[in-house]
Amino acid sequence: MATIQVRVDDEMKTTADLLFSSLGLDTSTAIRMFLVKAIDYDGIPFTVNHRVPQSELREATEKKLVRLPFPFGCMKGKIWIADDFDEPLDDFKEYM
Repeated sequence: MATIQVRVDDEMKTTADLLFSSLGLDTSTAIRMFLVKAIDYDGIPFTVNHRVPQSELREATEKKLVRLPFPFGCMKGKIWIADDFDEPLDDFKEYM
């Protein structure tokens, strides 16, 4: 059996321990659960809400620090949103 060590600050460790304890888990089990889901999902099993500004990404690709699968602008005009895209939300306006 292998060991994984991760360094985090004391506050993060304490907060994570309290959170997982309230869910009936210890932190090690929660991390193992994340690894199992990531392997099953073949990637990170949740949305990562980190965005790099376009200007920084463009500069990084020009310097060959990042390789994109497609060049900038190649999908222009090929992606569209249906006119009734927001229609399902109309049913929930009273709750917003």
